[in-house]
Amino acid sequence: MLEDLSHHILDIAENSANAGSSEVEIEFDERGAFVTLSVRDNGKGMDEQTARAVVNPFVTSRTTRRVGLGLPFLKQMAELCGGAFSLVTAPGEGTTVTASFRKDSIDTPPPGDIPSTLVTLFLSGGGVRWRYRHKTGRGEFLLDSDELADALGRDFISDVSLLGSVKEYIGENLSEIGWTPYQYSALPGEEKPVMEEEFR
Repeated sequence: MLEDLSHHILDIAENSANAGSSEVEIEFDERGAFVTLSVRDNGKGMDEQTARAVVNPFVTSRTTRRVGLGLPFLKQMAELCGGAFSLVTAPGEGTTVTASFRKDSIDTPPPGDIPSTLVTLFLSGGGVRWRYRHKTGRGEFLLDSDELADALGRDFISDVSLLGSVKEYIGENLSEIGWTPYQYSALPGEEKPVMEEEFR
């Protein structure tokens, strides 16, 4: 089950890598009344018929499960939470998936463990350049896997201690701009919505 938005990011981004992408850009925007996530890739893209099919919960390109739940569930959740969903794609032109959720909706999933999600993508996406941008009312954090590789060495993903340091670095920088796994940041002077998970 995709319990938080970091799980949705992982699901969509892994699909991007499987679609032959060499670059995947992920953006998480917590500014204002909505939280919006988007994943854009330069993979093979889809024709109109396929694009319509992938938001059907009974269609999947994967062989490891009988039905696909990722995009259909994300679309359903976004609409349930007063937000919107879009899928923009064309053959040979890549794919962009965007979903928004109202922060004040009790059904909006929490952000989740973004640092672990990004490290997992680094481990799983051989040859993919990952770019991540996180925006809040308190600032912005940018991460580029190629820049990390230049600084740490191209084989940093095979070094467990380095990956632990990368995860810690991501978490510290996200915390500085107001990210937590359980709630959304607010604009200066704006009251933060409280997520149920804080009290578990």
